[in-house]
Amino acid sequence: MDNVDVVVVGAGQAGLSAAYHLRRAGYEQGTGFVVLDHSPGPGGAWQFRWPSLTYGKVHGMYDLPGMRLADEDADPERPSSEVISGYFARYESAFDLRIVRPVHVTAVHEGDGGRLVVESAAGSWSARALINATGTWDRPFWPRYPGQETFRGRQLHTARYPGPEAFAGRRVVVVGGGTSGVQHLLEIAEVAAETTWVTRRPPVFREGRFDEIRGREAVAMVEERVRRGLPPRSVVSVTGLPMTEAMQRAREKGVLDRLPMFDQITPTGVRWDDGRVVEADTILWATGFRAVIDHLAPLRLREPGGGIALEGTRAVRDPRIHLVGYGPSASTIGANRAGRAAVREIRALLDTVPAAL
Repeated sequence: MDNVDVVVVGAGQAGLSAAYHLRRAGYEQGTGFVVLDHSPGPGGAWQFRWPSLTYGKVHGMYDLPGMRLADEDADPERPSSEVISGYFARYESAFDLRIVRPVHVTAVHEGDGGRLVVESAAGSWSARALINATGTWDRPFWPRYPGQETFRGRQLHTARYPGPEAFAGRRVVVVGGGTSGVQHLLEIAEVAAETTWVTRRPPVFREGRFDEIRGREAVAMVEERVRRGLPPRSVVSVTGLPMTEAMQRAREKGVLDRLPMFDQITPTGVRWDDGRVVEADTILWATGFRAVIDHLAPLRLREPGGGIALEGTRAVRDPRIHLVGYGPSASTIGANRAGRAAVREIRALLDTVPAAL
């Protein structure tokens, strides 16, 4: 078992930010800290995004600390998976961040002498503190509805969205009122025989400028849930959907005419209790993701509300554990700030606790 001061789990935006600030704080790689990432290469969850999500469609990408994304590398017509994965790869090289991958962390539990044990199929690490930066991509949320198993068409989630070409000539029900759901809907409507948009709550469209004050208010609302130990909601759930020109055109065409959630799935489509029926070949679940934190279960960090209560990035139940890219820091700028804040708190903690083995 390797002994380190800090284990960082995940090498997306939040994990790389944490690694950068650990280096700046004087921690050496290999002995001071290690970054474990289960992905096959650089890019975090971005490397798995669908090809039609070009960089120009991304709603803001904040630079990693210490190195900007050069304009010549940020071609808006290239897939975001290529642009951002390339940027992360250059970042890891520039700061000599030797990410250990692919490593899938299976459990974190109490060890000896106040240390944590981080377990994986690739080996185990003993650490004095842990920064969890695992994001949400690996835990897509699939709602369950009566009759779902009887549907004879295709069901898929955003996590496996292949791009609009796969839906040409099909009748498609898109479920979900978030940004991804709307992006899928607009693309698919161009090639599908028919689209139906279904959401649990009426979507709220935001027009006009989204300034820093409104941004802080939105983050504060998400942060309050996390502070109370409730599962985090996405920032877009409180900010609303930004009304773009493409969305305005789609609304004029009726593409954004939304229906409430259906009550049942039939072998050939979906049905509402009022008798409405929509026939479908495909149901696309753009229903979001949940935080990947099951490996932390042995530490018993969850509150009765189902989430992990945080003060800043620190778990209330265990000051050795910090979550970045979780809840209010689940944005590119939030992940950067959270990485810095977590390292600052961990450094203060470790300076007061003996490094007993």
